[in-house]
Amino acid sequence: MKNSRGTFIVKVDNYQNGTWQGRVIWADENVTEHFRSALELVKLIDEAVDARAISRKQISS
Repeated sequence: MKNSRGTFIVKVDNYQNGTWQGRVIWADENVTEHFRSALELVKLIDEAVDARAISRKQISS
């Protein structure tokens, strides 16, 4: 699990204006966030992965 980036569950509730709306669940941390576009979804996942990487870096220092 050392190289694990995280497990995310994406629930698309609606497709409107050419993009998705729904929620993403970060299963490892039991955190749910709502998103209004596919771009916002990608940003949320990217931020979660970055936060985990920073946390790991601080722990190992």
